[in-house]
Amino acid sequence: MANILLIEDDPIFRDMLGEMLSRGGHQVRTACDGEQGLDMAKSQEPELIITDVLMPKMDGIETVIALEKAGIRAPIIAISGGRRSISPAFNLESATLMGVKATLTKPFTWADLRQAIDKVL
Repeated sequence: MANILLIEDDPIFRDMLGEMLSRGGHQVRTACDGEQGLDMAKSQEPELIITDVLMPKMDGIETVIALEKAGIRAPIIAISGGRRSISPAFNLESATLMGVKATLTKPFTWADLRQAIDKVL
């Protein structure tokens, strides 16, 4: 299975999603924001990165750009539930333009996540 870096600012969702991935046989490391995720990706390049789009400090779009500049070539799945007046669709379209390989709108099912992982790996 894959070595996955999960970047998600919501601690409850991050823990739940990390547990789902681990139970699916993946090795999972988690980061609470884009800055921490970028540092972790540089120190031990993951096979797959799953990142939220809307986060403090460094959002998912900035993180995708920084990963590319750092030479991290792991495929990326962007996830978003939207916030206030910003829809998940807008966030995920922006992420797609930045080169992510798959997108998921929160909430999503384990089957949706498995399908996205299979698609990008």
